[in-house]
Amino acid sequence: MRNIDKFRGCLIAGAAGDALGYVVEFLREEQIFKKFGSSGIDEFRLRNGVAEVSDDTQMTLFTANGLLCGTAEMIKNRSMDSYINYIRTMYKCWLKTQTCPFPLNDKALYSWLMNVPELFSRRAPGLTCLSAVEYGCNGSIAAPINNSKGCGGIMRTAPVGLYFSSGNYDQDFADILGAEAAALTHGHELGYIPAAALVHIIGSIIRNDSNVTDAVNDAVSAMQRLFRSAKAIGFFTELINKALSLANSDTDDLSAIHQLGEGWVAEETLAIAVFCAVRYENDIESALRAAVNHNGDSDSTGAVTGNILGASLGYDAIPQKFKDNLELHDVILEIADDLFKAPDFSTFSETQKNLWDSKYIFAAYPYKSPQV
Repeated sequence: MRNIDKFRGCLIAGAAGDALGYVVEFLREEQIFKKFGSSGIDEFRLRNGVAEVSDDTQMTLFTANGLLCGTAEMIKNRSMDSYINYIRTMYKCWLKTQTCPFPLNDKALYSWLMNVPELFSRRAPGLTCLSAVEYGCNGSIAAPINNSKGCGGIMRTAPVGLYFSSGNYDQDFADILGAEAAALTHGHELGYIPAAALVHIIGSIIRNDSNVTDAVNDAVSAMQRLFRSAKAIGFFTELINKALSLANSDTDDLSAIHQLGEGWVAEETLAIAVFCAVRYENDIESALRAAVNHNGDSDSTGAVTGNILGASLGYDAIPQKFKDNLELHDVILEIADDLFKAPDFSTFSETQKNLWDSKYIFAAYPYKSPQV
């Protein structure tokens, strides 16, 4: 069932997994356990008083902003450009936060997120994302711009699953939009199919109140149907089914993750996240710990695990230690709340509508921390 707690949970737990994993992203297991002990990293390490998030959370926020701008334009002018064009524009805005100082001397802002100084910080952004966006961000499923299957496509698409979880939207549309959002920068089938699958998993959890296992199985079936002609669909199906099998086995966490990969590529990111979310379906802390303490792309596997379990269990189920000091916590909550409220725009008061316009039409919203 669609509720604001699950929207908040999806994005905040995703950011928490990102922040936890960002500290150890480029460390090997022996380095992690030597530095943090036998359990590995299990709580935030603060820098300047905050648990820093990576480009994963940054781009997730801009994806959400693109969806909201698309709907705002439709409501305002009764003529809507495609959502994918708005998402593309938002990724170009994100690129400015990676290459320009704050504040921007640019009157033609397209995102209120560009008024948030904390976003103007490079957090190990993927080279594929940087180069693809720099050259126009013009990839698509039909016309790929490269053969990359890096995890930079999947790690940012959770908002699509949330936004289109209402019964007013077709799940296939959401899945394909998630794939196209990833294909803007990642052209390999395994760069965008896992993104579509993540969208489906989150949508199924929210829309149908599915448990994680059922949502994953439903996503695999949907991907086999939507991408039946894809050369890689068989491999993708086998890997995700293997993750499900391992989650229900006696294999220890690390040994299981070693069989699934390291998460630098999108199908492995999703497989590791599925394994952790299914094995620890009622325990966000254990799931995130398993998701980040390995040789691979710890921030992305942590982020996607958090997206899935946060959508399933909600914001209130996230341990307080993963909320306190989380960088951009209130910005993330505000975006999550707007994703939840958007379908009810017709019920907004005049004051609410004016605020909405300042955010998603004029990008003039001077961000202030909300009361939570």
